Amino acid sequence: MFQNPGFDGHERVVSVFHKQSGLRAFIAIHSTALGPAAGGCRLWSYDAPERALSDALRLSRGMSYKNAVAGLPMGGGKAVILGPVPESRRKAVFQAFGEAVESLGGTYITAEDVGVSEADMAVVAENTSYASGFEMLGGVGGDPSPFTAHGVRVGIESAAGHGLGRTDIENLHVAVQGLGGVGFNLCRELRALGARLTVADIAADRVEAACDLFGAERASVDDILLVDADVLAPCALGGAITEDIAAGMRARIVAGGANNQIANDDAGQILFERGITYAPDYVINAGGIIVVTAEYFGGSALEDVERAIDRIGDRTREVLERSRKEMRPSHLVADQIAREIIEKVQA
Repeated sequence: MFQNPGFDGHERVVSVFHKQSGLRAFIAIHSTALGPAAGGCRLWSYDAPERALSDALRLSRGMSYKNAVAGLPMGGGKAVILGPVPESRRKAVFQAFGEAVESLGGTYITAEDVGVSEADMAVVAENTSYASGFEMLGGVGGDPSPFTAHGVRVGIESAAGHGLGRTDIENLHVAVQGLGGVGFNLCRELRALGARLTVADIAADRVEAACDLFGAERASVDDILLVDADVLAPCALGGAITEDIAAGMRARIVAGGANNQIANDDAGQILFERGITYAPDYVINAGGIIVVTAEYFGGSALEDVERAIDRIGDRTREVLERSRKEMRPSHLVADQIAREIIEKVQA
């Protein structure tokens, strides 16, 4: 673990195995400097456990940075459950996961992520009080994906202002990779404002639905990243923007809901050198954790949550303007801002 490229001085990394249910998971706590480590639980089938560990490490650091930049009283953590999980064992697996979260004594707050539903999180909550993202209280809470999508849309507007000199969405051509909860809701928001959409997903029924509901054009999952569009919105798994993709893409803006969109710093450098505006993922996809935090602590009105998410636009502009002024890639600028916030608390 200590030699893993994703390891970044994490406070705690837990390997979980529950024999009766078959649960296999990693829980990574990157930082609790700003508060309990908050971040979703992902269920995915990996070709090796090491890949799952790498995901947990990278995603948990991203959550530390996301929560810091969003001004939330939360640190960063992430859980990854290794799939596949048969339907016959699903409830038992999430019950066992809830017990694992409870054993951490509140240092990690979980919620749903890729492959995990509100119903799954409700099962988790049967065994721990350190869960969120499953209960709608006064309009605040429940499935965070629509809130994430709203923040991404706000971020796209800011990125368009920076990279294209326009802030309106009408007739903006956006290529959306991935039509899960975030990607599909993003399409809905963009289409309502008059955007033109090209979409791709491994699930043909989701593509069909997006074409029917939003008048989207379809592209293959192999071609979507190189579509000639104004904006590329990666909303699937991370690492989509490799060095080769960064060198060949035709979009002028990258702004989506996925975590860890650029595969490495070199890919980010290529985007910068080509003049492609990159809205750092954890800056614009913070809407979900904003509502999860509001649900967990309680007492927030929906209007307050929406205003907090709308401020993503200002933060995106700040990062992009600083990137231009300092002549540095935007993802490095965002990382520095996040580290400065965390280090100030630790000092």
